[in-house]
Amino acid sequence: MSDRKPDEQLSYEQARSELAQVVERLEAGGTSLEESLALWERGERLAAACQRSLDGARARIDAARSSADA
Repeated sequence: MSDRKPDEQLSYEQARSELAQVVERLEAGGTSLEESLALWERGERLAAACQRSLDGARARIDAARSSADA
């Protein structure tokens, strides 16, 4: 995870993939408390990035539906 892009620049697929890796590492255990906390915080940021992407997609769908109904 050393060559990470800023969260805003990740595509939904990239953020989701990295989030899955973070979850796997946390579930596997064997990390220090400090590393676990850093992974958790990264996971929270990645989950937020995924949610922003999904919210944006929903807004685009709603706008397309509204213009089609007009």
